[in-house]
Amino acid sequence: MNDDRVAPVKEGEMYEVNIGAVGGKGDGIAKVKGFVIFVKDTKKGDYVKIKVTKVLQNAAFGEVVKKLEKPARRSSKFATVSQEEFEATEEEYQSAHEDTEDFGEDLDEE
Repeated sequence: MNDDRVAPVKEGEMYEVNIGAVGGKGDGIAKVKGFVIFVKDTKKGDYVKIKVTKVLQNAAFGEVVKKLEKPARRSSKFATVSQEEFEATEEEYQSAHEDTEDFGEDLDEE
């Protein structure tokens, strides 16, 4: 095994992280560039700004600087619609989502 790896984080650096799990000793576990950081006083699902306090070869330790609001989800595999769109009549929907005139015409010629 290669022991020459360099940790991708340094002592004193700040990161905004999501706590993805809790370790055996109760510390929250976050990852930065795939590197494990143990964060005291956190629980799974927390989104926090941390300061790295100690870096070891295979893991680091951090402390919470500030609790943050969770960021908006990037994208979902499920389409989302607003309540207005959900309740809109077909006519309202069509006027809001007009098709192009030539869409699919080449399919009719088969």
